[in-house]
Amino acid sequence: MEQPIPILSGMKSGTMRMRRREMLALTGLGLVGGLAHFSNSQEPATGGGGPETATDLSSWEGVRALFPLSPEYAHFAGMLLASHPRPVREALEAHRRGLDDNPTLYLLRNNRRLEDEVRRAAADYLGARPQEIALTDSTTMGLGLVYNGVRIRSDQEILTTQHDYYSTRMSLRYKAARSGASLRKLTLFENLDSVTEDGLVEAVLDAVRRQTRVLALTWVHSSTGLKLPIRRISEGLARINARRSEEDRVLLCVDGVHALGVEDFEVEGLGCDFLIAGTHKWLFGPRGTGIIWGHPRAHAAVEPTIPTFTFVRGAGWGGNMTPGGFHSFEHRWALAQAFELHQRIGKARVTQRLHALGRQLKEGLAAMSHVRLHTPMDENLSAAIVCFDVAGMRPRQAVARLLDRGIIASRTPYRPSLVRFSPGLFNTPEEIERALEAVRALG
Repeated sequence: MEQPIPILSGMKSGTMRMRRREMLALTGLGLVGGLAHFSNSQEPATGGGGPETATDLSSWEGVRALFPLSPEYAHFAGMLLASHPRPVREALEAHRRGLDDNPTLYLLRNNRRLEDEVRRAAADYLGARPQEIALTDSTTMGLGLVYNGVRIRSDQEILTTQHDYYSTRMSLRYKAARSGASLRKLTLFENLDSVTEDGLVEAVLDAVRRQTRVLALTWVHSSTGLKLPIRRISEGLARINARRSEEDRVLLCVDGVHALGVEDFEVEGLGCDFLIAGTHKWLFGPRGTGIIWGHPRAHAAVEPTIPTFTFVRGAGWGGNMTPGGFHSFEHRWALAQAFELHQRIGKARVTQRLHALGRQLKEGLAAMSHVRLHTPMDENLSAAIVCFDVAGMRPRQAVARLLDRGIIASRTPYRPSLVRFSPGLFNTPEEIERALEAVRALG
């Protein structure tokens, strides 16, 4: 039986017809070889060398030892870009060696299987199915793919908030301009000091109108550290959608990048239709990786934008939504090890640790008279991003002064801009105290 497969020999486009036996010979699917499945405790067959030194992940010291972070600094800006932990580094290096040694055969023999492994690892982590997951390069790419592909009529509207990230705002603006649909922004709160779960849920649901088709929300705001009660919002939307036709139901689309790798959840229980996230931040995935998860009930509502190269039976919606083209293959393939590492540490344990470090920071900052804490103290309304400002000092100045003391912080690219700490699994309570002492010295 003949079937079309993509030409992978450098041609820009086109397909060729190939008998099954010839295809198996070319791709190596009928050959022994290629990269063997490997984990933190087993070197890949093509990588050479012996197994790595066993790491005790039951201790936080053992987890910290996975990261090659420079010890002269305390790193509190990992939410921007992750340091690769040892299992991810070793996977990257093994794949890079394979590609450098024999790029064509290594790619053809391994790409399909390794992408499948990434989808399975992501699905296992999320409590989903591999066919529901698309692989991307970033949160921004995922947002662009979902919002560009969503089916929306010119008499419908897109609803988002005044507090969402630039990439969400621009993706929605582009979609509104192309589709003729209207774009509206709601205000979630006037003062963070008085924010409550009930108030946030009410603000969102009260803003939904008859013509609302897309509701675009960010789960954890990088501007303030505020965490939205997504489950409660989705429960309210379910009641609204129960009275609507399929073409008019509100699609809840969530930017989850600052919750993935922080919060302990299973994605279907979250209640949203789409979850979009980069995986090179809190999850410690390879730089330049991300995912889209789509609930089966909503798959028909979003069409692909970029042609896929995932010509695999059973790949489903997620395969069709995964952009084709040649990319940083070794980075995508090594994403499986990041998901597996978090599973080995324990999702609930990760959440408890990050919330504890965040609470230690918030309590210390709140006690300083020259500091105003902006992130809610309530853990139902915050995750692991902590934002504040220092009296009489611009955020840029404060970040520079902290750096002089060996503390790496960041500032939010919003108005108003704030100083931002984002403690990670590689941080310790002692480093939290060191950071707090540096902030005290700014007074």
